[in-house]
Amino acid sequence: MRRGLVVLVVIAFGGLLTAGAPPPGAEPERGGTGGGATLRVGLQQQIDSLNPFLGYSLAATDLFRLIYPTLTTYSAQDFAPEPELAESWEVSADRLTWTFRIRDGVRWSDGAPVTAGDAAYTFNRMMRDPAAATANGNVVENFEAVRAADDRTLVVRTARPQATMLAIDAPIVPEHVWSRIGDIASFDNEDMPIVGSGPFELVDHRAEQNVTLRADPDFWRGPPQVDRVQFVQFKNSDAAVQALRKAEVDVVQKLTPAQFDALAEEPDVQQVRGQGRRFYELILNPGAAGSDGEPIGTGHPALRDVRVRQALDRAIDRRVLVDRVLRGYGEQGAGYLPPIFGTYHWRPEQPRTFDPAAAARELDAAGYRRGPDGVRRTPQGRPLDFDFVLHGSEPADAQVGEFVQRWFADLGIRVTLEPVSDNQVNDRTSTGDFDMVISGWSANPDPDYVLRLQTCAARPGGAGAGSSDTFLCDERYDELYDRQLGEFDPARRAELVERAQRRFHEQAAGLILYYQDSLEAYRSDRFAGFTRQPAQDGVIVAQQGYWGYYGADPTEQAERGTPGQGAAVLWVIGGAAVLVGTVGTVRAARRRATADQRE
Repeated sequence: MRRGLVVLVVIAFGGLLTAGAPPPGAEPERGGTGGGATLRVGLQQQIDSLNPFLGYSLAATDLFRLIYPTLTTYSAQDFAPEPELAESWEVSADRLTWTFRIRDGVRWSDGAPVTAGDAAYTFNRMMRDPAAATANGNVVENFEAVRAADDRTLVVRTARPQATMLAIDAPIVPEHVWSRIGDIASFDNEDMPIVGSGPFELVDHRAEQNVTLRADPDFWRGPPQVDRVQFVQFKNSDAAVQALRKAEVDVVQKLTPAQFDALAEEPDVQQVRGQGRRFYELILNPGAAGSDGEPIGTGHPALRDVRVRQALDRAIDRRVLVDRVLRGYGEQGAGYLPPIFGTYHWRPEQPRTFDPAAAARELDAAGYRRGPDGVRRTPQGRPLDFDFVLHGSEPADAQVGEFVQRWFADLGIRVTLEPVSDNQVNDRTSTGDFDMVISGWSANPDPDYVLRLQTCAARPGGAGAGSSDTFLCDERYDELYDRQLGEFDPARRAELVERAQRRFHEQAAGLILYYQDSLEAYRSDRFAGFTRQPAQDGVIVAQQGYWGYYGADPTEQAERGTPGQGAAVLWVIGGAAVLVGTVGTVRAARRRATADQRE
């Protein structure tokens, strides 16, 4: 249930809100090993919910990994699954029953022991309560039964073999707290401090301003090296970069190529360039339909023809996009999964390279010829004029849109660029109200989640809720998806994933444009370094785990708590600091509120 917005205007007569200052009324430090150091992270995306059953934006999932335990995690070295709350596991001969041994001595932040019962409660709640399945329901879709045999033994039985059982990163919650919550959908989880069992404990949340966490000195791996982590909200990346320059924050992610280049000569700022986990795509509406197969939306009928979609793919020059939009910070798109996941990354043997002449011939052969005005038409006489929905807040979207508009015009196709708000992008894509739209997803080391986005089962129900990416529904793709899910041999599974990507490429509903590098920067005067994931070409923030925050190495200056050069004020207008807050937490229960959304 979305809450209404309230605008609070604070007249700036005295001290202004600073990025690094502890929040008023905050409890004393519990003591990490950082000697008082606070790691301040610039945040450019809204945390859609503090409720781990509901929140699924990248900002929210990043936060949950610091607060709540998961059964397993991904290695900082190379993304390999490794023990977390579950210290060991075994699977039955028929591969249907998994037994996890829960680590002994782990406690919730209120002192209660973490048991197998907490994990069983979490998964059962997700299986039985639709609201609790909002963010991570895909995890339990194949679960048949979950029980705690004793405090340290979790038993999960699946309906059919499931190769992703060591990639379950859904947050586990304390049963003694959450069993008292009747209505998950309306619970904002705003009472502080939140009961968790990660390396940090969330102690303060000021909507649209900041989130503050303190280190747990009793964390089972040992205390973090910093005493606090504070996520500071910024309206845009330019404001975050400016705060980094002034030493008002310590780390900024999601830098544009221009911002990254501009920081090259900045004193006491260290750049970080790593391979990204995201793919960026141009979705061509293949004929949106709900889970019942009934058509929805307003997509142009020509785009239901796979020959048209394949021809349009040939009219896109990915090399230009990487050179001009990314300034070289990325790779040309090809297969569905990014190159950082080498085992599953695939490139077409015969890619549809940029060839406008070949695209024109294919359209002619398919019956979509130019009319007297130069615009192509369907065999029924309808002009090929497509709307192209873009995120108005993303400069890269505008650049991509202008290039595509020009290339398609040369092909005899009119394209109208429609930059809209993030919420409007989401609303229109969720209901199939588009011809073309820019999209993007972060992939996990295990490819199952993003592969599922292209299945028939991912299409929305009658109310429009769903997690489909392109509205693709193809029986051959679904068969390959199902087979890879049940394949335990790594080589054979990789082959099936490759075949599924090949089929997705053939259908050309989502044209993978590029894989952008992850561009970050940090204050080297305040932090000597961070644990990066993976170790080779890895990054600090956009990780699968808590490693970057947990392994942050503060300098003496950070430990002394030396303030920055100025006070970071959120969204200053004239002489007043305008703080846009919410009544409760805004739960944007949507697939794609920004170009960086669900993992």
